Amino acid sequence: MKVSPDVESWLDLCLIDGLGDESIRKLLVAFGSPAKILSADTYQLERFVKKQVASNINQGADKNKVDTALKWLEDPANNIITLADHDYPGLLLNIADPPPLLYLKGQRKLLNTPALAIVGSRNATPQGMTNASAFAEAASNAGFCIVSGMAQGIDTAAHQGGLRGIAASVAVVGTGLDIVYPAKNRELAHLLAKEGALISEFPLGMPALARNFPRRNRIISGMSLGCLIVEATLHSGSLITAKQALEQGRDVMAIPGSIHSPLSKGCHALIKQGAKLIENIQDILDELNCQTTLTFENTKETINGNDFHENSILLPHLGYDVTDIDTICTRSGLTAETVSAMLLTLELDGMIASLPGGRYQRIR
Repeated sequence: MKVSPDVESWLDLCLIDGLGDESIRKLLVAFGSPAKILSADTYQLERFVKKQVASNINQGADKNKVDTALKWLEDPANNIITLADHDYPGLLLNIADPPPLLYLKGQRKLLNTPALAIVGSRNATPQGMTNASAFAEAASNAGFCIVSGMAQGIDTAAHQGGLRGIAASVAVVGTGLDIVYPAKNRELAHLLAKEGALISEFPLGMPALARNFPRRNRIISGMSLGCLIVEATLHSGSLITAKQALEQGRDVMAIPGSIHSPLSKGCHALIKQGAKLIENIQDILDELNCQTTLTFENTKETINGNDFHENSILLPHLGYDVTDIDTICTRSGLTAETVSAMLLTLELDGMIASLPGGRYQRIR
């Protein structure tokens, strides 16, 4: 695929050492286009950037980096989206610090689909993963592209749910798009590239650096109408996304959990601060002032296609909090041997999950 001179100019500008996004935007306002910036003399440039940066602009970007990006663009699935493109995400354009250039792999049309950010803990509980996946699928079927960060845990479940729905999912990553991070999500990344999209503001070859992930979070929230936090500790990076969403004027929502779980503390803190408490998909639609209403067919819960069998009598004694087997025995009045057999059947049927330390949690 032939790359236009305009795209080459954008790459040349954005790959110059020492030239940050704020300076790029300032230069674009002053000169009008990357080509004009690159052709300006040092004296003109020094009115807007430091002398060393002006000198770097005159010298141009590293040719190897530019050539790598141009070769990457030979794949029709790969695109460069700039501030000048008509399909640059509209909501993102209006945040305080929009990235001048985005690398995109996948479906370009998703960039301006109404979007919902869903984020949360990397070390999620089974219930959290189930919630993230279910809410993402329901929101996707309601017309929202699901935006997340492709981290393990809640992000992964959100992408999977979004892809099952009709509006798909977009991952905003903190590395170059030629790197899959975490490596465990390689299969998910390939699926997103095919059916959804991956985007990054970072150049090809950029490794996973801790400082880049909080920065990419502003894009996750900036592209979205609202941000749903599924599970988070008080020190979770998801709360950074929530903070940025608030600063950007986005709706922030959170799913409550057990008062005993550290992974609920962050969500509860957000709710105390005014975030919308979310119990179902209609709560999200109401918060985002959507006209869409969803109706769900009343169905009887089944296990493997059959009505609940006798093992289901144990479920009320588990609840949705993490519970150990001794507590379940005390609550149910059943022997440990009987409870263990029931737990095994319920786990095989996908109703509960076993956790380290002989603990269990209901997930359906």
